[in-house]
Amino acid sequence: MFDLTKHNTNLKTEIIAGFTTFLTMVYIIVVNPVVLSDAGVPFSQVFTATIIATVIGTLWMALFANYPIAIAPGMGLNAYFAYSVVGSHGNISYEVAFSAVFVAGIIFVILSLTPFRSKLIEAIPENLKHGITAGIGLFIAFIGMRLTGIIQAHPQNLVALGDLHSPSVILTLVGLAITLVLMSLGVNGALFFGMVITGVIAYFTGQLKFEKGFVSMPSLPEGLVVANPLTAISDVIHYGLYAVVFSFLLVTIFDTTGTMIGVAQQAGLMKGKTMPRAREALLSDSIATTIGAMFGTSPTSAYIESSSGVAAGGRTGITALTVAILFILSSFFGPLVGAVSGISAITAPALIIVGSLMMGSIAHIQWDQLDEAFPAFLIILSMPLTSSIATGIALGFISYPLLKITRGKWREVHPLVYIFAVLFFYQLAFLPH
Repeated sequence: MFDLTKHNTNLKTEIIAGFTTFLTMVYIIVVNPVVLSDAGVPFSQVFTATIIATVIGTLWMALFANYPIAIAPGMGLNAYFAYSVVGSHGNISYEVAFSAVFVAGIIFVILSLTPFRSKLIEAIPENLKHGITAGIGLFIAFIGMRLTGIIQAHPQNLVALGDLHSPSVILTLVGLAITLVLMSLGVNGALFFGMVITGVIAYFTGQLKFEKGFVSMPSLPEGLVVANPLTAISDVIHYGLYAVVFSFLLVTIFDTTGTMIGVAQQAGLMKGKTMPRAREALLSDSIATTIGAMFGTSPTSAYIESSSGVAAGGRTGITALTVAILFILSSFFGPLVGAVSGISAITAPALIIVGSLMMGSIAHIQWDQLDEAFPAFLIILSMPLTSSIATGIALGFISYPLLKITRGKWREVHPLVYIFAVLFFYQLAFLPH
């Protein structure tokens, strides 16, 4: 079913890859409830809803698309939901905002069933694909360094070197060194074992504590937040949330599409310009977004942390299946998962190393052609500096056709690229993001 031999992998490697991806992304079941609770959604509701959406999307990806890619509520989209949609619209409750997410999810499912999204993957120019992969790599390495304090905020320069004597930074650097040694020795699952060893060190140095115990039962105090599709549609019309739905759609389409291309290229699963079983893969996050909104979480996206599992050898849906099973189990181990994922130094070394591996894509960019190189460069530069994959892609999509037109090569640009250049310009110029 999973074509292990064809993908030159085995069950043990796939399971270790699944554990690796899980450990690098499990922070979302703590971070997502914290962000959405600012919009008034109960913490325990979002905790369980996050796991439900993640399990449904990732299982679909595993069983129907056979990709080692995990789906979960997206960072950035949750902040947009909490602070831009609910926060800046005084008359909008979180229930109404989830109606907008639900409607965006339904439209998303319809688009995924049509050839549109797979055509979009083929339409993205090769150099932009390489730029997206490299940009995401730089972005997640930056996240790993920022979360642990290796890089910190600076009033004049925005960022600066952090305190190298802080326990978090020391633990990260030790974990990074251990993981790099394991990778240099060719140890299978080096990223995962690096995290385990770092976790043990964190426990014995007093950084990792289990104050709330290990086990608790999951709960949904609000039940179904969106129970009636017709009510959701009427909410969007009544409150005029068209721009909100459009923003969710545009960001999610490109966040997920860009991430899938990046991870699939890293795993060697792309067939030329096309992504096999693209429809099944793209359906996974649209279905997860729709069902997630019903239970009370913001839109889902393909998780770039999946690249850590690919780096650990994951090539098939068994990696994603492992992630889904671990998320189901984690619903009963909320306090334990919260404690481990709360220590960013345990997972940051994997993010930094994977970032370096993904940066290898810049070697394939045609740097001698300005109209191909500069849009890719803009993507790579802007993703970490704006903390948004979608913004990086938007700037690449806007600049690419402009340079092609200037050089008289406008016929080389796919019509979809022109359409999305206009849509992205409109979104960046006139809509909240």
